[in-house]
Amino acid sequence: MELRMDGRVALITGGSEGLGKAMAHGFARAGADIAIAARRMELLEATRDEIAQDTGQRVMAYSADVSKAAQVTELFGKVQADFGQIDILVNNAGTSQTGKFEEITDETWQFDIDLKLMAAVRLCRLALPGMKLRKWGRIINILNTAAKAPRGGSAPTAVTRAAGMALTKVLASEGASHNVLVNALCTGIIESGQWVRRHEALAPEMPMDEFLSGMAVERGVPMGRLGTAEEFANMACFLASDAGSYITGTAINVDGGLSPVV
Repeated sequence: MELRMDGRVALITGGSEGLGKAMAHGFARAGADIAIAARRMELLEATRDEIAQDTGQRVMAYSADVSKAAQVTELFGKVQADFGQIDILVNNAGTSQTGKFEEITDETWQFDIDLKLMAAVRLCRLALPGMKLRKWGRIINILNTAAKAPRGGSAPTAVTRAAGMALTKVLASEGASHNVLVNALCTGIIESGQWVRRHEALAPEMPMDEFLSGMAVERGVPMGRLGTAEEFANMACFLASDAGSYITGTAINVDGGLSPVV
């Protein structure tokens, strides 16, 4: 089975590093042209150059704060002008803001909603008409497992991610007859920059591999290790390609068996 995306254009928010970068790289290796968006242009440009050099695909970088409605509209317009269409949309922008419920301010709630939910709402609203017209589209919303099984102290992230699951289901139902498939990927504990920073802060003397293995055991990951960004990107590649042509409206855990079956 080949996961090819030749002739497709993918827009990935939060695309400068971590999961977004891994997905952009995977899509480009499968033949897609890539638009990556994030706030830090210097990091975006480095990622753009790395992916373009490795794959030979067209890759363009766009600085945008997708928590701002006007910047979402501007981003979409630039990508549409540069590439002519958007076939694959990955809503990956976000942070993991959590805290005690009674201490979370209205400002924190609003920022989380704007960044994780409304950014996806706005981009989907802009991208859907073209996908429906062409009778082909893929939307992947990147959530986390707290969307399905939230715990105390996981707001506001768990709440906005749960809303992302509902958005996924609504769009899947509306897009299915137009061959626009909409799914979510729920992250578990994946190796990323945040774990590098934790290693530096908590145990810089410990080898990185040993630190990560210890965190996996501490968190109770059945596979005994953290996932990699590339492993996560592999599932995104499957969903974004024609290989995933009968999958829509689902939220898939990529978590090494950590979460209960839901």
